[in-house]
Amino acid sequence: MNERQPARRPGGRSARVGAQVHQAVTGLISERGYGNFTVGDVAARAGVADSSVYRRWGSLENLLTDVALTRLNAQSPMPDTGSLAGDLRTYAAQVAREITGPDGPAVLHLAVALSGSGQRGLEAGASLRAERTRQLQSMLDRARDRGEPALDASDVLDHILAPMYIRVLFGMVPLTPDYIDGLVDRLLWTSASEGD
Repeated sequence: MNERQPARRPGGRSARVGAQVHQAVTGLISERGYGNFTVGDVAARAGVADSSVYRRWGSLENLLTDVALTRLNAQSPMPDTGSLAGDLRTYAAQVAREITGPDGPAVLHLAVALSGSGQRGLEAGASLRAERTRQLQSMLDRARDRGEPALDASDVLDHILAPMYIRVLFGMVPLTPDYIDGLVDRLLWTSASEGD
């Protein structure tokens, strides 16, 4: 006898609950800061039972790590404008929109707080860096294949992403298009100068 299993819908209630819980976390981080709320606070704000949060994430630290990694790794597709300069400008503008958006500062503050919260936080930071590096490397490999100068992913992290992250963490916003383009121009100029 062939017993039919109910079809699972992609998304559905599980995805909705996950999104509600993530939104509750970013709201609480914005209002109260890291370490100033409990799983019960998250569950109440998300409109779910504490047991649902524990069943899915196991602990508040696991939940916070998941929120940080999910939000910071939810990167738009890597741009392919036909030139490294165009790709870097488009990528930097995308990141600027993400980190200055409604949840961006809260998620950045969460990532920084997690990095100092023990082994799980260190693993989350390493995972985030590995994903950002992988994303960047795909763009840089395309540029190299077109015959453009080779850049290292760590140069993009150091010269473009880090300054934007610092400005957002310290409330030095907005990140204007001129500022973002200036970061890209300085990186490309520095790279060209070192290549001479």
